[in-house]
Amino acid sequence: MRFGWEDIPKETLVWMYETMVKIRKFDLAAEQHFLRGEIPGFIHAYIGEEAIATGVMANLREDDYITSTHRGHGHMIAKGADVKRMMAELYGKKTGYCRGKGGSMHIADISRGVLGANGEVAGGIPIAVGAGLAVKFRKSDQVVVSFFGDGATNRGAFHEGLNFAAVYNLPVIFVVEFNEYASTAPAREMIPVKNVAVRAAGYGIPGITIDGNNVLEVYETARMAIERARCGGGPFLIEAKTYRLKGHFVGDPELYRDKREVQEFWKKEPIGRYEAFLLKNGILTKEDIEEINERVDKMIEEAVRFARESPYPEPEDALRDLFVDDTGYDY
Repeated sequence: MRFGWEDIPKETLVWMYETMVKIRKFDLAAEQHFLRGEIPGFIHAYIGEEAIATGVMANLREDDYITSTHRGHGHMIAKGADVKRMMAELYGKKTGYCRGKGGSMHIADISRGVLGANGEVAGGIPIAVGAGLAVKFRKSDQVVVSFFGDGATNRGAFHEGLNFAAVYNLPVIFVVEFNEYASTAPAREMIPVKNVAVRAAGYGIPGITIDGNNVLEVYETARMAIERARCGGGPFLIEAKTYRLKGHFVGDPELYRDKREVQEFWKKEPIGRYEAFLLKNGILTKEDIEEINERVDKMIEEAVRFARESPYPEPEDALRDLFVDDTGYDY
């Protein structure tokens, strides 16, 4: 099935490949250095889900907003975040996006419209709806995208958020990253419907289920939903079917699923599929792909070096950033 990829500019097609590679390599590096004891806290890898953030973000403007999740590195990178500052944040360093005080699960960059990752399941949905209401008050044509997992669709915030957005016709796109597991709970044991997109009908808004491992399908679906929202069409629910190829967190023993299941889904992962498409259609050559991967490798290596060499926050920094700052502190 085709999704109009011929109309997508080549630079966008290439950008989507490089972005997915960057997300994958960033999280692999984060996993590696966490296991070495260099990174504190927890790391939740986005590995296997790269096509969703990439395909959606390829249609957003810099002034559009997103809300992320505890598995949010991919969202940040696809929205244009600096991987050096991201890695520094994971390391708890002062040069990070939250000056080392947010860590992996709470990275934000308001200047890029990233209203924050969130350790609370479904926690970003009300924030996205609030941003959508602000957009409507300002009468701008900005759009808000809220990313969350299948587990979030069983939370009250999901239902309240969809209901409020529908009642007030807000420009919010709700993106369910259906990765089959909410922590250690299989979706099949937690959700009574095959596709959660059908829940959109209860709020009178469109809902669609797509292949979240096909970046072109994600791109085309997101383009349609985002253009619709910009023109006053209101909220939209996109359910992107994917698979979490790593455990719930780095170090998860994964006793709740069969390793053979994971191996089967590795065969369907998004980057290899997209790479084969690009080669088959002459959009990239093997040499192009090697060059992109080498460039991204260097970028991630520099990010790790930057994080290691950056200073930790000072003790007095603990009381900064708690309120709106009017002290003239040089960030």
